[in-house]
Parts: sequence; C-alpha cells; structure tokens
Amino acid sequence: NDPVEIKAVKLTSSRTQLPYEYYSLPFCQPSKITYKAENLGEVLRGDRIVNTPFQVSMNVEKKCEVLCNLPNKPVTLTVEQSKLIAERIREDYYVHLIADNLPVATRLEFYSNREEEEKKKEKDVQFEHGYRLGFMDGNKFYLHNHLSFILYYHREDVEESQEHTYRVVRFEVIPQSIKLEDLKADEKSMCTLPEATGSAPQEIDPTKENQLLFTYSVHWEESDIKWASRWDTYLTMSDVQIHWFSIINSVVVVFFLSGILSMIIIRTLRKDIANYNKEDDIEDTMEESGWKLVHGDVFRPPQYPMILSSLLGSGIQLFCMILIVIFVAMLGMLSPSSRGALMTTACFLFMFMGVFGGFFAGRLYRTLKGHRWKKGAFCVSLGCSVLFIQQPYDNPVRTNQIPRQIPEQRWYMNKFVGILMAGILPFGAMFIELFFIFSAIWENQFYYLFGFLFLVFIILVVSCSQISIVMVYFQLCAEDYRWWWRTFLVSGGSAFYVLIYAVFYFVNKLDIVEFIPSLLYFGYTALMVLSFWLLTGTIGFYAAYMFVRKIYAAVKID
Repeated sequence: NDPVEIKAVKLTSSRTQLPYEYYSLPFCQPSKITYKAENLGEVLRGDRIVNTPFQVSMNVEKKCEVLCNLPNKPVTLTVEQSKLIAERIREDYYVHLIADNLPVATRLEFYSNREEEEKKKEKDVQFEHGYRLGFMDGNKFYLHNHLSFILYYHREDVEESQEHTYRVVRFEVIPQSIKLEDLKADEKSMCTLPEATGSAPQEIDPTKENQLLFTYSVHWEESDIKWASRWDTYLTMSDVQIHWFSIINSVVVVFFLSGILSMIIIRTLRKDIANYNKEDDIEDTMEESGWKLVHGDVFRPPQYPMILSSLLGSGIQLFCMILIVIFVAMLGMLSPSSRGALMTTACFLFMFMGVFGGFFAGRLYRTLKGHRWKKGAFCVSLGCSVLFIQQPYDNPVRTNQIPRQIPEQRWYMNKFVGILMAGILPFGAMFIELFFIFSAIWENQFYYLFGFLFLVFIILVVSCSQISIVMVYFQLCAEDYRWWWRTFLVSGGSAFYVLIYAVFYFVNKLDIVEFIPSLLYFGYTALMVLSFWLLTGTIGFYAAYMFVRKIYAAVKID
C-alpha cells in the first residue's frame, strides 16, 4: 500500500526534435507542482521531471478513476488549448513518464517472418519509449485521455516473520482514446470503461472548445525479474548479430590495411633504408628519387603553426574524453538508469582533458618554432603554465635553410583525392555503429552497447593510424614534404563520409519537414562532424609524425 510516485519527464517528437515540458499542455495538475533538482546531463537532454496527480499504491488495483475535476464537471479545453493539443498530435509527440525512475513503455506485439505454424505460437514483443499523445484519422485529431498502467513487481525473499518488500521492475501503459459520453463516472470519481467494440474515441476539434475527462486505471502483476535486471527490457537490442557483423567487418578492414602496411614497411622501407645506408653507393643514391631526398625539408615548420597546434590540442582533448567515457560506460558505470550521467561525465571530462590538450599543443608549437606563446595559449583556451613547460620534440634530421623545390605531383596526389581515399576505410569500419548512435540521438532510443562501441573505437584509432602512415609514405616518396597540414586534413577524411551519411539519414530515416528542426539537426550534425574531423585528424597526425621520425632516424644522413 505504499505510494508509488508517477512523475512526468517531458514530451518528445522525432519529427520536430523539440522537447517540451509536461505541463506545456493542459494536463491535470496536482495541488502543488514540484520540479526535481536535476544534474547537468538531465538539463541538457531537455528533461524537466515534475510530479503528477496520478495516485498509485503498491499492489493496489484501480479499475478506472477520474484524474481531475468532478465527473459531473469535465475538463473544458479552450480553443487555444485545443489547437495546441491538435498541433502536438499532428507533430507525433510522445509523453514520457517514470515510476520509481523506470520509464514508461508501450508494448508492441507483432509477428515476425517465421513459418506459418510458428506464427500462431509466438509473437515478437518490442517496447516503444513513452506513449503517443494521440492519433490522427483523416483530418481529425484524437487524444489519448485514458491511461491503463500495468506495473510489474518483484517480491523479495525474506524471513518468514518479516514483511515482504516489493520492487517495481517494469512500467507499461496502454493509452486509449474514449469519448466523454462513453466514460460513465459516479460521484466518487470512479468510472466504468466501455467495451472495446462499442466505444468512440475522444476527438479534439481545434476550431472550438472541447470537453473531456482524463482517466486512468492501475493493474499490478508479479514478475520473476529481479530489481537489478529491471532495465534489461529497455536496453536489450534485438539485433545484436548486426553489431557482431559490424565488428567482423571492421576487423577485416584493419587486417587489409595491416597487410598494405606490412608490405610497405617490411619490404619497401627495409630495402630503401638498406640502399640509402650503403656507403659505397652514395653517388647512385643521390640520383635516386625517394623519401630520403627530402630529409632536409621534412621537418620544415608549416604555415600557420599556431592554428595547427590549437586544432591538434583540441583533438587530443576530445580523444582523451571519448576514450575515458566509453571505457567507463563499458564497465557499466554510466547506465541510462543514472539519468544524465553520461552527458554530465562527458562535459566535465572534456573540461579537465584540456590539461592534456594544452600539454600536447604547447609542445608541438615549440617544435614548430612558434614564439607567440601568449597568443598560442589563448588559441588553445588553456593556461600558459600548462602550455610551455615542455621541451620541443627532438627531430632526427636538421632542416636546410633553403627550401627544396617540389616536383609536379600526379593527379592522385591531390589532397581532395587523398581525403576521399583515406576516409572510406575508417568510415567503413564504424558506419553500422553510427546508425545506432544516430537512432539514440534523434529517435529517443536507448544506446547501451558500449562494449561494441569501445571495440569499434579501438578499430577506428588503428585504421586511421594505418591509413595516415600509408598516405604520408606515398607523399614523401613523391618528394612532397608539406605533410603537416595534409596529414591532419586527409586523416580526418572519414568526417566527410559521416556528413554524407547524416544527410542520407535525415532524408531516409527521419520525418522532419519544418525549418527549425532541420536547423537543429544540421547544426548538431555540423558540430559532430567537426569533432569527428578533429578526433580522426589528430589520431592520423600523431601516427604519421611518429612514423616520419622513425624512418628518418633509421637512415644515415651526411
């Protein structure tokens, strides 16, 4: 008989991407509205958790009860309120409630593509988060004004003399639309639901005032699900196989790249270094073309060293934040049951990882002979104390005073061709996981396969590093020593494919037609693509930098 508090979270729609708080619509209100204190993640997600007038007690059934107003005095919606509700129904809004921090779900049952005999036996069950505000039939709007709550409880095992403890382990709802005249209510606020066949739905006419009753019923069922496993229903993804397919696909890509790298490094490079180091053939070597010829220019500082250092510092900051967040989430510490924990952790980690960003940016800026350290510190938006306490990197060869002339390059050495070529393989390694991440962000789905995501992230790091090394090797063999910026840009090429995929997802998967939701989608997408470019560009840059230092340290230079 203990009270089980039903709270409202927000209204959401994948068509508008604009969340609204629960009482933005004229729902029944309690005598005193109390908002829950929220963490940063909840605020950024658009959650506004508030109490509701639903009276629910543990293991106490309710057949049908009127939510607010007396039965003989129904709720009257003004023309403005009716218009607003009709608009939200047309925009396909869902209402999100929670009981004991467990989100409400609508059960969807359907037959899968099985054989006819099996079809009769079992149905596939999936859960939709929240419940639909209403539905449209032709040009008419109908509101779900009756909610049938189905709550599942688990009875804890206790000693014989002790009282049982009950735990809420699932929260489902069946929304119904029932016309005012069909809801027979008495003076005690109890009501009788009509038979399913004979009832008419509650229409909301946006051109006039509408009268209706908000009602609800409560049904309790015992469940074997333990309290620790109660989120499994929401987090279980039906298509785990596709994630394994994604991982296998990614591993194949990485092995393919590793094969190319092995060929280059083990065969070509060893041969090159052996030839270059033969003292008796120095004259022949000088006539050869190849990467050794640019040894006096390969570490020549590029244009705009401050901007490059700043971007790479931001990339390191993102890399450290993403790595730690995914790893901690994989260990189960950032479960969706801890509302907003993922977002809060990501924000704070991003701030603190600025220390590492500043460290790497400062060291690289000094290596590139940068002197305007105050402006550099401002660019990286970090403290100068972090920026310049480090020594620059020691490069294995000296830089000539006069720059070497760069021969004319083949068409396939163009940087735009390089971006297209280098981006396709890392993108191919992670695009399946990208679909699920987009669904979680834009379609209010839960994403909890952080184990898969961690594997995909490691594969992304490896593939970006490998492709970057291959590209920089070909560039140096073509006697083009301007690799600093080019490596950063080319390694981030997969961000271009992420942008194309985001446009494809918008056109094919989302039902967004209005300007503001489109602006929101592409605004956030632009931020994601930019972040992804910084991340992959930084990974590729540092892999290439280590490779270049290694190969030039291995040859004898006069």
